[in-house]
Amino acid sequence: MAAGDVNGFLGLALDNVTNLVILSSLLIGVFGFPADLVLGRMVPGTALGVLVGDLAYTWLALRLMRRSGRADVTAMPFGIDTPTLFAMVFGVLGPVKVATGDAMLAWKVGMVATLAIGLVKTALAFAGDWTRRVVPRAALLGSIAGVAILLIAFLPTLKLLRDPLVGLVALGVLLLALVGGVRMPLGLPGAFAAVLAGTVVHWGGVWLTGRVDHAFTVGTPVMALPWPTLAWLDALDAALPYLSVALPFALVTIIGGIDNTESAAAAGDEYRARDILLTEAVATLVAGLCGGVVQNTTRSPPGSSSASARWSACSRFSSRCCRRPRWRRFSSSSAWRSPPRHSSPRRRATARPWPSRSCRWRRPSC
Repeated sequence: MAAGDVNGFLGLALDNVTNLVILSSLLIGVFGFPADLVLGRMVPGTALGVLVGDLAYTWLALRLMRRSGRADVTAMPFGIDTPTLFAMVFGVLGPVKVATGDAMLAWKVGMVATLAIGLVKTALAFAGDWTRRVVPRAALLGSIAGVAILLIAFLPTLKLLRDPLVGLVALGVLLLALVGGVRMPLGLPGAFAAVLAGTVVHWGGVWLTGRVDHAFTVGTPVMALPWPTLAWLDALDAALPYLSVALPFALVTIIGGIDNTESAAAAGDEYRARDILLTEAVATLVAGLCGGVVQNTTRSPPGSSSASARWSACSRFSSRCCRRPRWRRFSSSSAWRSPPRHSSPRRRATARPWPSRSCRWRRPSC
């Protein structure tokens, strides 16, 4: 395992943990949900969906690695969908709790909405590959660029500047490691070093000034395991008015999954959109059946790929140059003849490059 793999893991793990903390804080602090219900059923069920999706994407990456013979394949990132989190809290769970005062009913309505989202995503997943063939790549990647500029870069920067002494130090360490390629002390991964630097600066300031801006408490650890439940059957009628709020987010994540699959293909990892979207749908269904109230979705892979994929000159050369050509008109005995000529200039421009004689169908030793 390389340091970049740890960087990618920490970045994705911290993002998902942050979403779970936001979910718990809003439900308990704003709407008054019981902590046992939120931390004992909602959070474990939602986290189980993330685990199922990550394991499935890991298996898909290993399968692609075996098929392509490459060592630099990166698994698709997977996690909690942040827009759906706020929509479920302020559009479904919170309103049901305020209107009825019944937290259990609100939880059941949230499970029904999550299961409905999973079913819609399962039906739409089979249109993913067709959409990739019809829509140009620039159109698919343009939406990711917009999300990256606004949601991933601009809004977090505003939060960072609320405490610039801590935020800018952590950001600087992260940029030095990931962009500048500076090796961190003791070989620490860049993401971990950034979090560690920000933590040290924050608590160092607390120690010097003696001023704490937030409460610091330590609770009693309790094991909370997700398990399937059919309690949501009692809330089918109550959930119908709220499906109009939840179901559009199924379409949003399907479009995002197609965009992210195309983004992975642009980076060199060719996944089937159907497999990616079905995994996302099944993980959402698992989360809903086990008490989760927020759907899961894929994340944009280039940032994770740059942080975690193991690029090497040898693997790039061997994967591009030493792949057996797929000319069907030639037999194996005459495979080293000149490539077939195409009458169309466009076909000549897009023809697969012919490998050198020295490859002999096998990778060169690195």
